[in-house]
Parts: sequence; structure tokens; C-alpha cells
Amino acid sequence: MTANASAITCARKSASLPRAEHSIETSSAKPLTILHIINDLSIGGAEIMLFRLLSQKSRRRFQPVVISLMDRGSLRERIEELGIPVYTARMKPGLPTPASIWRLVRLARQIEPELIQGWLYHGSLAAQIAGLALAGKVPVLWSIHCSIYSLSFEKKLTAAVVRLCALMSRLAANIIFVSRTSRSQHEALGYRIEHSCVVPNGIDTNLFAPDAEARNSVRAELGLPKSALLIGVIGRYHRMKDHANFANAAEKIAAQYAEVHFLLAGRDVDSDNRTLMDLIRKLGLAGRTHLLGERTDIARLVAALDIFCLSSSHGESFPIIVGEAMSCEVPCVVTEVGDAGWMVSETGHVVPPRDAAALAGACEALLNLGPAGRRALGQAARTRVMDLFSLSSVVAKYEALYESTMAHRAATTEGPDVAYQQRLGGALPDDPA
Repeated sequence: MTANASAITCARKSASLPRAEHSIETSSAKPLTILHIINDLSIGGAEIMLFRLLSQKSRRRFQPVVISLMDRGSLRERIEELGIPVYTARMKPGLPTPASIWRLVRLARQIEPELIQGWLYHGSLAAQIAGLALAGKVPVLWSIHCSIYSLSFEKKLTAAVVRLCALMSRLAANIIFVSRTSRSQHEALGYRIEHSCVVPNGIDTNLFAPDAEARNSVRAELGLPKSALLIGVIGRYHRMKDHANFANAAEKIAAQYAEVHFLLAGRDVDSDNRTLMDLIRKLGLAGRTHLLGERTDIARLVAALDIFCLSSSHGESFPIIVGEAMSCEVPCVVTEVGDAGWMVSETGHVVPPRDAAALAGACEALLNLGPAGRRALGQAARTRVMDLFSLSSVVAKYEALYESTMAHRAATTEGPDVAYQQRLGGALPDDPA
């Protein structure tokens, strides 16, 4: 894949959208109320991206509100600490009840948003329902963070929601995909992509940065010498993450490199996971593998690694953790899923999914480079992130899309809206390119 591909592409052919920062920031116009709807606020790639977008978004231009369909997830408190209200429709796993759908509709009517953004499939479907309940007058954006290699990989309910979203996709004002792979896969499933964008996940390059102290403190926490080499996988326990693939690769690496240890972190990646623990013992990795569970110090853990691995078999679109590792100057070995290979490009290694021998071989190639060789690759990786995936540039693209969507709605439904032109300093912007 070419390294010069645009970090954001849109189906509409138009000029680049200026942010018009000066005219907007100095305006006394009421901020645009944006309602974000997401399944839950557990830690995951899409949820983290929502949190970071909310933390960076201009409050003078935008007033965000969040509805979590299910009342769970540690990110809720962190969002509320930003001064952003979070509501819940109190849905339970499985089919939503009429009562929970009514709570969603009632909340949307009380909030009176001017724009709605749904996150992931369930959140996007819920956002479209909320938009219809508001008489279709509020534009709805969908944010799709998954890639689909086969619906057979999904739960039956999720597969049904994916199909239903395909039928309803023509109602969305714009569909935001986080990877080019995801966009092409969804087009093949029948999604209408005439009005769609590719906007990658944004990486906080200030938070995720090289940190020698983190390297030392993590090794001290694990009871390892400073000279120990750490290869890590960070992500929730799920079959698409294919922890078994990594464990089988780790067995091969451990046989060749006595100083290498393996760090795994994420929801349900802990000693209570009987399946994972049994596999680690079976492969003789018990003394070399450290299961840390769900952590809030991911930046510290990533910065401590010598090599980061993405061992996923499918489902990834734009794996944010890969960009975070690259930003910490950690060279990566990734499976060819979603846009992971394009993200890494020449700064790491890309291997086929479900191939433990290839995964191990790529890690061994990086180990054989020595510290200086890995450092050079890591520095190139961080430069690539800063050029293409920085959080500030991605937030700017979201904000430009919000302004563009509202301008398009005003121009197509009621003619040029005077109040909205005043918000933009007297000019309607072009669609984002």
C-alpha cells in the first residue's frame, strides 16, 4: 500500500474545507449541540476515539452530549469529568425492549440536538432511530469502526444489525469509516457510500511518546531486569484478537531468546481467564508471560515495549493501539487486517493472519536488528503517525465535517440559512475533501 494516500477521503468531489477558526471562535452564536450515541463506554478503540474527540473538541463551537445505550463502562466518569453530560437508555444485551427504545427517543427529544452522531453499528442504528423520531429534521452521521471479512464471524444479532444498517444507510447524512478497507467492504455489503468519508482514528502524540522511565518502571513492576526484552499485545480478549495466535508465536520466540518476556493487557486478559491460562501453561510460557488485565496506564505500558504485536485474525479496521505504539517509537508486527498494514508501512512488519510462524519470524527479525535498528524503525513510525494520524488533525476533520453537514442541510432543505451563515462568518463551507 502506498504511503502517500490521503488520511481522509470522501466520496463527494469538492474543495478542501477551511476550518474558518477565527470567524467561528470569535462568534457569539450558540454552540452547535451534537448528540453522540454509542453502545456502551467500556474501553475500546471507538470508545477511546469518542473520548479523545470530546476532550479536544472546541466548546465554543460545539456542545456535546452523550447517550450510552447500555449503562456500563469506565469511560463514563472520564467523559463526565470533562463537563459533558452522559445519559443512558438502560438497554440490556440482546434485543432492545420497547421501553428502552422509548427512553432513547425521549432523551433525544429532551436534548434537542442539531446533529446526531452514532458510533459503531448499534449506536449508528440507534442514532438513525433518534433522528427519525425528531421528524427527520436532524442530520445523522454514522461512525463505522469495524471491518467485515465475513458476517459469519459476527454474532447473529450483530450480523442482523449490520444488514439492517445497510438497508438504512441511504438515510445517513454521511457515513464515517476509519479505514479504506472498511469502506470498500461495506460498499460490497450494500451500504450507500455516495456521502461517506474515511477519517482515521487520531493518535495523541503527546500522551503516547517515548518514555525511558516507563520502560524501567514497567520492568520493575513485573520483577524483570532492565535488560529484559518485552513483546506486547494490548486488547480485550475476543476471538478476533486471536490471542492464541500470539501465544503460539511466543512459544517459538521463547525457545530462541531467553531474555524475552511477553506482556498482555486488556479486558479479560488476566489470570481469571481459564482458557488463556491453560494455553499459556500448555505452551510452557507461564514464567515468561505477564497478564495485566484492563489497565488505565496504556501509554506507560506501550512505551515500555521493545516490539508491539497485533495478532488479530479479522475485524480490525484502523487499530488505534497500533498507532499508539508507533507514536511511542515502538516498531510493530501486525497481521494484514483492516488498514493495519498501511498504517505500519515500511516502519515494521506485516504478516498474514492466523500464521504463528510468520508472526514469530517477523518478531525475531526485529529482535535481530538490535536496539539501534529498532530505534530507527520506531523513530520512522512516530514520524509517520505525526504526519498522517495526529489527534489534532483528525479532530479538525471531524469538526469540518460537522460544519459541512449543517451547511449542506441548510442549503438543501431551506435554502441558505442566515443564522448559520453568521455562525460561519458569512460563508457556507464546501464539503470536506
